[in-house]
Amino acid sequence: MEAIPRGANFARIKMLWEIGVHVAADASARATNNRDMCIVVGSGSGDKFRPSLRMATGSPLLASDVARGELDLSIMNPSSLLTQAYRGTGMFSEPLAVRAIANYPSWDRFVLAVHPRAGLRSLAELKERRVALRLSTRGDSAHATRILTDQLFALYGFTLADFEGWGGKLQLVTRPGEKSRLDGIQDGSIDAVFDEGIGTWIETALAAGFVLLTLEETMLRQLEAIGWRRVVLPAGRYKGLISDHVCLDFGGWPLYTRASLPDEQAYLICSALQEREELIPWDERAYTGLGQLARDTEATPIDVPFHPGAERWYREHGFRD
Repeated sequence: MEAIPRGANFARIKMLWEIGVHVAADASARATNNRDMCIVVGSGSGDKFRPSLRMATGSPLLASDVARGELDLSIMNPSSLLTQAYRGTGMFSEPLAVRAIANYPSWDRFVLAVHPRAGLRSLAELKERRVALRLSTRGDSAHATRILTDQLFALYGFTLADFEGWGGKLQLVTRPGEKSRLDGIQDGSIDAVFDEGIGTWIETALAAGFVLLTLEETMLRQLEAIGWRRVVLPAGRYKGLISDHVCLDFGGWPLYTRASLPDEQAYLICSALQEREELIPWDERAYTGLGQLARDTEATPIDVPFHPGAERWYREHGFRD
Protein backbone atom coordinates (compact mmCIF):
# COMPACT_ATOMS: atom_id res chain seq x y z
CA MET A 1 0.00 0.00 0.00
CA GLU A 2 1.12 3.56 -0.69
CA ALA A 3 2.26 5.44 2.41
CA ILE A 4 0.06 8.36 1.35
CA PRO A 5 -3.01 7.97 -0.86
CA ARG A 6 -3.01 10.12 -3.98
CA GLY A 7 -4.61 13.55 -3.87
CA ALA A 8 -3.95 17.09 -2.71
CA ASN A 9 -5.88 16.69 0.52
CA PHE A 10 -3.71 13.77 1.63
CA ALA A 11 -0.58 15.77 0.83
CA ARG A 12 -1.83 18.46 3.19
CA ILE A 13 -2.69 15.89 5.85
CA LYS A 14 0.78 14.38 5.60
CA MET A 15 2.41 17.82 5.91
CA LEU A 16 0.50 18.56 9.14
CA TRP A 17 1.34 15.08 10.46
CA GLU A 18 5.08 15.62 9.88
CA ILE A 19 4.96 19.03 11.58
CA GLY A 20 3.26 17.48 14.60
CA VAL A 21 5.79 14.65 14.85
CA HIS A 22 8.68 17.10 14.63
CA VAL A 23 7.28 19.44 17.29
CA ALA A 24 6.53 16.53 19.66
CA ALA A 25 10.06 15.16 19.13
CA ASP A 26 11.84 18.48 19.66
CA ALA A 27 14.22 18.61 22.63
CA SER A 28 12.21 21.44 24.21
CA ALA A 29 9.13 19.19 24.33
CA ARG A 30 10.66 17.17 27.17
CA ALA A 31 10.67 20.24 29.40
CA THR A 32 7.06 21.16 28.58
CA ASN A 33 5.83 17.54 28.30
CA ASN A 34 4.25 18.42 24.94
CA ARG A 35 5.22 15.05 23.47
CA ASP A 36 1.81 13.55 22.69
CA MET A 37 -0.48 13.96 19.69
CA CYS A 38 -4.23 14.10 19.21
CA ILE A 39 -5.31 13.02 15.74
CA VAL A 40 -8.83 13.89 14.66
CA VAL A 41 -10.51 12.59 11.53
CA GLY A 42 -13.62 14.39 10.36
CA SER A 43 -14.93 17.09 8.07
CA GLY A 44 -13.41 20.56 7.78
CA SER A 45 -15.66 21.66 4.93
CA GLY A 46 -17.57 24.25 6.96
CA ASP A 47 -16.73 27.02 9.39
CA LYS A 48 -16.18 24.45 12.15
CA PHE A 49 -14.38 21.11 12.11
CA ARG A 50 -16.79 18.22 12.69
CA PRO A 51 -14.90 15.25 14.21
CA SER A 52 -15.84 11.65 13.51
CA LEU A 53 -12.88 9.86 15.15
CA ARG A 54 -10.62 11.35 17.85
CA MET A 55 -7.41 9.53 18.77
CA ALA A 56 -4.65 10.53 21.18
CA THR A 57 -1.56 9.30 22.97
CA GLY A 58 -0.86 10.28 26.56
CA SER A 59 -1.42 9.45 30.22
CA PRO A 60 -3.32 6.35 31.41
CA LEU A 61 -5.84 8.84 32.83
CA LEU A 62 -7.03 9.49 29.27
CA ALA A 63 -9.10 6.35 29.81
CA SER A 64 -11.63 8.60 31.55
CA ASP A 65 -11.88 10.81 28.44
CA VAL A 66 -12.33 7.71 26.29
CA ALA A 67 -15.04 6.31 28.55
CA ARG A 68 -16.87 9.68 28.47
CA GLY A 69 -16.70 9.83 24.69
CA GLU A 70 -14.43 12.88 24.60
CA LEU A 71 -11.86 10.67 22.87
CA ASP A 72 -12.61 7.62 20.76
CA LEU A 73 -9.29 5.83 20.78
CA SER A 74 -6.11 5.79 22.82
CA ILE A 75 -3.19 3.52 23.69
CA MET A 76 -2.31 2.28 27.17
CA ASN A 77 1.17 1.31 28.35
CA PRO A 78 1.27 -1.28 29.82
CA SER A 79 -1.76 -3.52 29.48
CA SER A 80 -2.17 -3.87 33.26
CA LEU A 81 -3.21 -0.22 33.57
CA LEU A 82 -6.10 -0.77 31.16
CA THR A 83 -7.11 -3.68 33.40
CA GLN A 84 -7.23 -1.24 36.31
CA ALA A 85 -9.43 1.13 34.32
CA TYR A 86 -11.79 -1.72 33.42
CA ARG A 87 -11.96 -3.03 36.99
CA GLY A 88 -12.00 0.35 38.75
CA THR A 89 -8.94 -0.53 40.82
CA GLY A 90 -5.54 1.01 41.48
CA MET A 91 -5.42 4.47 39.94
CA PHE A 92 -9.12 4.35 38.94
CA SER A 93 -11.82 4.88 41.57
CA GLU A 94 -14.59 3.28 39.52
CA PRO A 95 -14.86 0.85 36.58
CA LEU A 96 -14.74 2.46 33.16
CA ALA A 97 -16.59 1.10 30.13
CA VAL A 98 -13.43 0.53 28.09
CA ARG A 99 -12.92 -2.17 25.47
CA ALA A 100 -9.86 -3.41 23.61
CA ILE A 101 -9.46 -3.00 19.85
CA ALA A 102 -5.97 -4.49 19.49
CA ASN A 103 -2.85 -5.03 21.59
CA TYR A 104 0.47 -3.77 20.20
CA PRO A 105 3.05 -6.45 21.07
CA SER A 106 5.61 -5.31 23.62
CA TRP A 107 7.46 -7.75 25.89
CA ASP A 108 8.77 -6.32 29.15
CA ARG A 109 9.08 -6.87 32.89
CA PHE A 110 9.27 -4.64 35.97
CA VAL A 111 11.97 -5.66 38.43
CA LEU A 112 13.50 -4.42 41.67
CA ALA A 113 17.30 -4.57 41.40
CA VAL A 114 19.33 -3.78 44.52
CA HIS A 115 23.05 -3.93 45.28
CA PRO A 116 23.95 -6.15 48.27
CA ARG A 117 25.83 -3.25 49.91
CA ALA A 118 22.39 -1.81 50.79
CA GLY A 119 21.77 -4.86 52.99
CA LEU A 120 18.18 -4.98 51.74
CA ARG A 121 16.33 -8.24 51.27
CA SER A 122 12.78 -6.93 50.83
CA LEU A 123 10.75 -3.75 50.50
CA ALA A 124 9.39 -4.44 53.98
CA GLU A 125 12.92 -3.93 55.30
CA LEU A 126 13.19 -0.70 53.33
CA LYS A 127 10.40 0.74 55.45
CA GLU A 128 11.25 -0.97 58.76
CA ARG A 129 14.90 0.07 58.72
CA ARG A 130 14.37 3.32 56.80
CA VAL A 131 17.25 2.51 54.52
CA ALA A 132 18.69 5.64 52.87
CA LEU A 133 18.72 3.96 49.49
CA ARG A 134 20.00 5.74 46.38
CA LEU A 135 17.25 4.76 43.95
CA SER A 136 17.18 5.26 40.18
CA THR A 137 13.65 5.78 38.87
CA ARG A 138 11.73 7.77 36.25
CA GLY A 139 11.55 11.53 36.50
CA ASP A 140 7.99 11.74 35.15
CA SER A 141 5.68 11.11 38.09
CA ALA A 142 2.87 10.18 35.67
CA HIS A 143 4.97 7.47 34.00
CA ALA A 144 3.53 3.99 34.37
CA THR A 145 6.60 2.75 36.26
CA ARG A 146 6.15 5.51 38.81
CA ILE A 147 2.46 4.62 39.11
CA LEU A 148 3.42 1.03 39.84
CA THR A 149 6.13 2.11 42.29
CA ASP A 150 3.62 4.30 44.13
CA GLN A 151 1.11 1.44 44.29
CA LEU A 152 3.79 -0.96 45.47
CA PHE A 153 5.06 1.35 48.21
CA ALA A 154 1.46 1.98 49.35
CA LEU A 155 0.98 -1.74 49.96
CA TYR A 156 3.96 -1.61 52.33
CA GLY A 157 2.57 1.47 54.06
CA PHE A 158 4.85 4.27 52.86
CA THR A 159 5.21 6.78 50.02
CA LEU A 160 8.02 8.10 47.88
CA ALA A 161 7.87 11.28 49.95
CA ASP A 162 8.34 9.19 53.12
CA PHE A 163 11.31 7.50 51.46
CA GLU A 164 12.93 10.85 50.75
CA GLY A 165 12.03 12.06 54.23
CA TRP A 166 14.15 9.40 55.94
CA GLY A 167 17.12 10.15 53.69
CA GLY A 168 16.47 8.16 50.53
CA LYS A 169 17.83 9.76 47.37
CA LEU A 170 16.40 9.65 43.85
CA GLN A 171 18.25 9.59 40.57
CA LEU A 172 15.61 10.68 38.05
CA VAL A 173 15.97 9.46 34.47
CA THR A 174 13.96 9.94 31.30
CA ARG A 175 14.73 6.60 29.68
CA PRO A 176 15.48 3.23 31.33
CA GLY A 177 18.85 2.79 29.60
CA GLU A 178 20.01 6.36 30.17
CA LYS A 179 23.78 6.78 30.43
CA SER A 180 23.56 8.41 33.87
CA ARG A 181 21.83 5.27 35.19
CA LEU A 182 24.30 2.88 33.61
CA ASP A 183 27.19 4.97 34.93
CA GLY A 184 25.62 5.05 38.41
CA ILE A 185 25.22 1.28 38.42
CA GLN A 186 28.87 0.80 37.50
CA ASP A 187 30.46 3.47 39.69
CA GLY A 188 28.36 2.67 42.79
CA SER A 189 26.59 6.01 43.02
CA ILE A 190 23.18 4.30 42.97
CA ASP A 191 22.10 1.32 45.06
CA ALA A 192 18.88 0.28 43.34
CA VAL A 193 16.87 0.44 40.12
CA PHE A 194 13.10 -0.09 40.13
CA ASP A 195 12.01 -0.02 36.49
CA GLU A 196 10.95 -1.69 33.25
CA GLY A 197 12.77 -1.50 29.91
CA ILE A 198 15.00 -4.10 31.49
CA GLY A 199 16.72 -5.07 28.27
CA THR A 200 18.56 -1.74 28.37
CA TRP A 201 20.01 -1.98 31.89
CA ILE A 202 19.57 -5.33 33.64
CA GLU A 203 22.73 -6.98 32.32
CA THR A 204 24.78 -3.97 33.44
CA ALA A 205 23.19 -4.25 36.90
CA LEU A 206 23.74 -8.01 37.19
CA ALA A 207 27.37 -7.63 36.09
CA ALA A 208 27.84 -5.01 38.82
CA GLY A 209 26.57 -7.45 41.47
CA PHE A 210 22.95 -6.27 41.79
CA VAL A 211 20.37 -8.86 42.84
CA LEU A 212 16.64 -8.97 42.06
CA LEU A 213 14.21 -8.73 44.99
CA THR A 214 11.23 -11.09 45.02
CA LEU A 215 7.95 -9.75 46.39
CA GLU A 216 6.17 -11.68 49.12
CA GLU A 217 3.23 -13.88 48.13
CA THR A 218 0.77 -11.66 50.01
CA MET A 219 1.97 -8.61 48.07
CA LEU A 220 1.85 -10.42 44.75
CA ARG A 221 -1.77 -11.38 45.41
CA GLN A 222 -2.72 -7.79 46.23
CA LEU A 223 -1.02 -6.53 43.08
CA GLU A 224 -2.86 -9.16 41.05
CA ALA A 225 -6.14 -7.98 42.57
CA ILE A 226 -5.34 -4.46 41.35
CA GLY A 227 -4.64 -5.70 37.83
CA TRP A 228 -0.93 -6.51 37.62
CA ARG A 229 0.16 -9.97 36.46
CA ARG A 230 2.89 -12.02 38.06
CA VAL A 231 5.23 -13.61 35.56
CA VAL A 232 8.53 -15.44 35.51
CA LEU A 233 11.69 -13.93 34.06
CA PRO A 234 13.45 -17.13 32.98
CA ALA A 235 17.03 -17.94 33.83
CA GLY A 236 19.35 -17.20 30.95
CA ARG A 237 17.08 -14.61 29.37
CA TYR A 238 19.80 -12.10 30.20
CA LYS A 239 23.49 -12.60 30.84
CA GLY A 240 24.04 -13.02 34.57
CA LEU A 241 20.48 -14.15 35.35
CA ILE A 242 21.23 -17.58 36.76
CA SER A 243 17.79 -18.52 38.12
CA ASP A 244 14.13 -17.92 37.34
CA HIS A 245 12.79 -14.73 38.90
CA VAL A 246 9.14 -14.00 39.77
CA CYS A 247 8.29 -10.39 38.92
CA LEU A 248 5.56 -8.24 37.35
CA ASP A 249 4.49 -8.12 33.73
CA PHE A 250 4.95 -4.80 31.97
CA GLY A 251 4.00 -5.88 28.46
CA GLY A 252 1.44 -4.92 25.85
CA TRP A 253 0.22 -1.56 24.57
CA PRO A 254 -3.53 -2.06 24.14
CA LEU A 255 -5.35 0.15 21.67
CA TYR A 256 -8.70 0.75 23.35
CA THR A 257 -12.02 2.52 23.01
CA ARG A 258 -15.33 2.84 24.85
CA ALA A 259 -17.97 0.13 24.87
CA SER A 260 -20.47 2.41 23.08
CA LEU A 261 -18.29 3.09 20.02
CA PRO A 262 -20.31 2.02 16.95
CA ASP A 263 -19.35 -1.48 15.81
CA GLU A 264 -18.67 -0.18 12.29
CA GLN A 265 -15.97 2.18 13.55
CA ALA A 266 -14.24 -0.52 15.60
CA TYR A 267 -14.37 -2.81 12.55
CA LEU A 268 -12.87 -0.07 10.34
CA ILE A 269 -10.01 0.51 12.80
CA CYS A 270 -9.10 -3.19 12.62
CA SER A 271 -9.26 -3.04 8.83
CA ALA A 272 -6.87 -0.09 8.94
CA LEU A 273 -4.38 -2.15 10.95
CA GLN A 274 -4.49 -4.84 8.29
CA GLU A 275 -4.29 -2.54 5.28
CA ARG A 276 -1.44 -0.48 6.70
CA GLU A 277 0.37 -3.26 8.57
CA GLU A 278 3.60 -2.72 6.64
CA LEU A 279 3.68 0.98 7.53
CA ILE A 280 3.30 0.51 11.30
CA PRO A 281 6.61 0.48 13.24
CA TRP A 282 6.17 -2.87 15.01
CA ASP A 283 8.65 -4.09 17.59
CA GLU A 284 10.38 -6.79 15.56
CA ARG A 285 11.49 -8.55 18.74
CA ALA A 286 7.87 -9.17 19.75
CA TYR A 287 5.58 -8.91 16.70
CA THR A 288 4.53 -12.17 15.04
CA GLY A 289 1.57 -11.04 12.91
CA LEU A 290 -1.89 -9.46 13.00
CA GLY A 291 -3.48 -12.42 14.74
CA GLN A 292 -1.30 -11.75 17.77
CA LEU A 293 -3.07 -8.41 18.32
CA ALA A 294 -6.19 -10.27 19.40
CA ARG A 295 -4.58 -13.03 21.47
CA ASP A 296 -3.29 -13.20 25.01
CA THR A 297 0.45 -13.84 24.60
CA GLU A 298 3.56 -12.92 26.58
CA ALA A 299 3.89 -9.76 24.48
CA THR A 300 0.15 -9.01 24.37
CA PRO A 301 -1.30 -9.72 27.84
CA ILE A 302 -4.94 -8.65 28.00
CA ASP A 303 -7.59 -8.92 30.72
CA VAL A 304 -10.13 -6.53 29.16
CA PRO A 305 -12.92 -7.64 26.75
CA PHE A 306 -12.58 -6.79 23.08
CA HIS A 307 -15.08 -4.44 21.46
CA PRO A 308 -17.79 -6.40 19.56
CA GLY A 309 -16.84 -4.70 16.29
CA ALA A 310 -13.23 -5.76 16.74
CA GLU A 311 -14.30 -9.26 17.78
CA ARG A 312 -16.29 -9.59 14.54
CA TRP A 313 -13.35 -8.43 12.43
CA TYR A 314 -10.93 -10.88 14.05
CA ARG A 315 -13.40 -13.78 13.70
CA GLU A 316 -14.12 -13.02 10.06
CA HIS A 317 -10.41 -12.95 9.31
CA GLY A 318 -9.66 -16.21 11.15
CA PHE A 319 -7.85 -14.70 14.12
CA ARG A 320 -10.40 -15.65 16.81
CA ASP A 321 -12.71 -18.64 17.27
